Amino acid sequence: MAKARQPKTNAVRLLEAAGVPFGTVEYEVDENDLAAQHVANQLGEDINCVFKTLVLRGERTGLFVCVIPGNCEVDIKKAASVAGDKKAEMIAMKELLPLTGYIRGGCSPVGMKKPLPTFFHSTALDFETIYVSAGMRGLQLRIAPQALIDFVGAAVADVVKD
Repeated sequence: MAKARQPKTNAVRLLEAAGVPFGTVEYEVDENDLAAQHVANQLGEDINCVFKTLVLRGERTGLFVCVIPGNCEVDIKKAASVAGDKKAEMIAMKELLPLTGYIRGGCSPVGMKKPLPTFFHSTALDFETIYVSAGMRGLQLRIAPQALIDFVGAAVADVVKD
């Protein structure tokens, strides 16, 4: 029996082209539960190493991205500050696809329509590998955090609520 082909997302293609080592892991999607905890459970992984990608808008600098552990909430004030803003807000869900090319539950920090300033929560560096969306629901990238941070040109900061 032929092995099922692994989906090739834009994020996967970009990492392959750059020679960045990574793996992909498929999981079963529950359209009623797109939370990172569901993804972690499906992967059999600690929620602290499964990261979610959030897009925010600063009042001066515009769009930016925070990549945070799946069980955390972004601290809007901290995020705004590291982005160089006084205020920021999450973008509306209806804006996600037109601005990034990704849908909720499948937003990857790799391969957005245009590069955006990106901030990884500092705990990403606590792990040998982390998981982030590969650009579609049901597929995660398994990657060394420093390799991902370097590839997307991100900074590391404390951007979650205490």
